[in-house]
Amino acid sequence: MNNFKEKINILAIETSCDETSVAVVKNGKEVLSNIVSSQIETHKQFGGVVPEIASRQHIEVVIQIVEEALEEAKTSLSEIDALCVTQGPGLIGSLLVGVNVAKALSYALDKPLIAAHHIAGHIYASNIDNDIVYPSLALVVSGGHTELVYLKDELNFEIIGSTHDDAVGEAYDKVARQLNLEYPGGPKVDKLAKLGEDKYKFPRAMIDSNDYNFSFSGMKSAVINFVHNANQRGEEIVPEDLACSFQTAVVEVLITKTKKAIINLGVKQLILAGGVAGNSELRKQVLELEQELGIEVLIPKMSYCSDNAAMMGAVGYYYYKNNIFANPLTLNAKSTLDLEEINK
Repeated sequence: MNNFKEKINILAIETSCDETSVAVVKNGKEVLSNIVSSQIETHKQFGGVVPEIASRQHIEVVIQIVEEALEEAKTSLSEIDALCVTQGPGLIGSLLVGVNVAKALSYALDKPLIAAHHIAGHIYASNIDNDIVYPSLALVVSGGHTELVYLKDELNFEIIGSTHDDAVGEAYDKVARQLNLEYPGGPKVDKLAKLGEDKYKFPRAMIDSNDYNFSFSGMKSAVINFVHNANQRGEEIVPEDLACSFQTAVVEVLITKTKKAIINLGVKQLILAGGVAGNSELRKQVLELEQELGIEVLIPKMSYCSDNAAMMGAVGYYYYKNNIFANPLTLNAKSTLDLEEINK
């Protein structure tokens, strides 16, 4: 772009679900601060995120988090070159909080406003400590998404596969409930699975289909029915074995589809992205693909796997570089947003 500065400081705001996060990121790489205020303790008693409560808590803390991020980055609003905010997808009430704060700051400071895609942020989280090489493939796994995304070029995404029903993180949370594990259940199922054996055989839906799509609803239902039937018969279930059997089935499907896509597309780099990228078994098996297929695997560090503003600042830099800006007077949050439309 014209007059592109060498050093771009972006103040990024992420409020798509139940984390209020603000970061200052220089040139999409250097994270000067990344403050995350979690609401886990609040939502734990309900067994999941309550949207109305989430948005109210964002309102209560967001300005304080902005101030903390600036303080930790040892910078001021006058030294910020652009504001970046998650426009979607996510919980609409939560998104609106971040969007309105970013719009107000952009307008008051007369600074450019970037409306970024949440999933693009998750993918570019790997670019903070590494370098994405195009073309590349991303396996996006979270509470709301399970997708295989082909990165043709900078901010140029093609979704080549997605779930027909439940996202993988959603299935983890439902299985966690069956095991009486507290929210958030995914990491607890993962921890339990390490102590068990793959004794119960659950279906691997669509594992042999001639596409890159997924389905986890049947697997989730199979686990729920298995638990209910065992309880009715008075049979004892070993929680560790159930967690291990479920996780083994999930990871097998994800790895099988991902391998197929890597081979067919001929990419040399795989990016693991999203909250479920923190899963130990998935990380292990994805890293094994490096040797098996001769590719490079990028996995963000744990603090960049869950929702955070650093990843939004990382991707926001490329919006800035490509002159993709939003109008601070008309921008609105969107609960659903097309990843493939970013650069069009």
